[in-house]
Amino acid sequence: MPLIPLAELPAKGITYSRNYLDRLIKEGRFPKPVFLSPRRRAFIETEIDEWVKTRVEQREVA
Repeated sequence: MPLIPLAELPAKGITYSRNYLDRLIKEGRFPKPVFLSPRRRAFIETEIDEWVKTRVEQREVA
């Protein structure tokens, strides 16, 4: 299961600030990270891809 570091999220089109991402994660509106060390985190690529796909699908419905 490939991981995406926080710094590589913009390559997936996610350009939110770290503070905003933290807020979304806390609210359960963004996938939870995997902590690689106390200060380094990454995200499971399939969860990020699914999150983006869901945003696109919501746009198409609206």
